[in-house]
Amino acid sequence: MTRPSPTTDALRTPGTPRRRDQRQWAPYLFISPFFLLFTVFMVVPVGAGIYLSLTDWAGLGSPEFVGLDNYSRLLRDASFGAALANTAFYTVFAMVVVLPLSLLIALALDAKGLRLRDFFRLTYFMPVVLSPIVIALIFGLIFDGEYGLLNATLEALFGVGGISWLTDPWWARVVVVVLVLWRWTGYLTIFFLAGLQNIPRELHEAAELDGAGAVRRFFAVTLPQLKPVTAFIAVTMLVNTAQIFEEPFLLTQGGPGEATLSVSMFVYRAGFQRQELGYAAAAGVVMFVIVFVLGRLGTRAFGVGRNR
Repeated sequence: MTRPSPTTDALRTPGTPRRRDQRQWAPYLFISPFFLLFTVFMVVPVGAGIYLSLTDWAGLGSPEFVGLDNYSRLLRDASFGAALANTAFYTVFAMVVVLPLSLLIALALDAKGLRLRDFFRLTYFMPVVLSPIVIALIFGLIFDGEYGLLNATLEALFGVGGISWLTDPWWARVVVVVLVLWRWTGYLTIFFLAGLQNIPRELHEAAELDGAGAVRRFFAVTLPQLKPVTAFIAVTMLVNTAQIFEEPFLLTQGGPGEATLSVSMFVYRAGFQRQELGYAAAAGVVMFVIVFVLGRLGTRAFGVGRNR
């Protein structure tokens, strides 16, 4: 009888270095699809956008490298400044008004003994699933300066009418933020409601036994338990409002003038209307940096990702 060769025995032994190397590489093999997709759909587009922002390109031919000229031009562009100011206005409104209102509605929907709970949830969530075209048509009929439903109601009840909702710079901004409020409040309410339902009832019962009232329980129990959900919602709303496009585009086309122009609309105009793709990419990179920094500050403020 012939004995197996030492090489064969080594390959079959579970504790050999070759088997240990295979076990060490196995986890990386399983998570490699994520890194591959992340590289293809995130790293490569971001890198291409940064490179494109350093060029002058109209979409045809070879891009001409211009360095930081696009960024210096943005600093002198009054339209970009107006777009940043309008976007900041929408974002602050969403953080100051939409988030607290969504939390209050979620608290109301989570109350004990509430009837027609599912009906109210569906009602608040419905604006999210409606087509933006339908929403624009509805709001156009309501806020039309001559034949709008709102002006007709105000004139019939209070004798006040003729407000140029979509052609006056100030009122146009108001209409856009009202649309943001109406469209996104129900969406954020669903997240807050899910967070409220995950809070253990024992915490509220213990606080109630200690003599804490409803307001005290809200600040001592509900808000601390909702911190991760609130951080997620705040960052999500920050990203969404920073990229706001459909609401001002469908209602006012960014007007009157540039009163409702957002950064996304500015990028659209520069890239697809004026064929200045490098300039549009530079504006997008600036907005990306601003949103990234604000997002990181927000997550730090809520303590997300810290080791306890």
